[in-house]
Amino acid sequence: MTDPHHVEDDSGCLRLVLAVPFSLLALIAAFFCRTALTIHPYGAWDRDAFAGIAVSCLLTIGSTGATVMLWAMPSVRLVVRAWWLAPALVFGVVAGVRWVMST
Repeated sequence: MTDPHHVEDDSGCLRLVLAVPFSLLALIAAFFCRTALTIHPYGAWDRDAFAGIAVSCLLTIGSTGATVMLWAMPSVRLVVRAWWLAPALVFGVVAGVRWVMST
């Protein structure tokens, strides 16, 4: 007969496997958030800088959305705690504020 606690023993390994996409998505969000924060327009006429900020913010928010959608799957939510979302959510909020402040 199958031991009911055997399923819980696999959660540690599954947590490590799922840490890879969460970490990669957080790193992608961090990179583009840093890019958005380091771009400084020379003036109101510098449309290329504003476009770069908007694209970087959009990619950061997209990466944050992908992280949330990955975590929203019921099988993932059972294994991965909500604090894994925190870094990506912080980067997403910072990017959103930067995007609003740059327009």
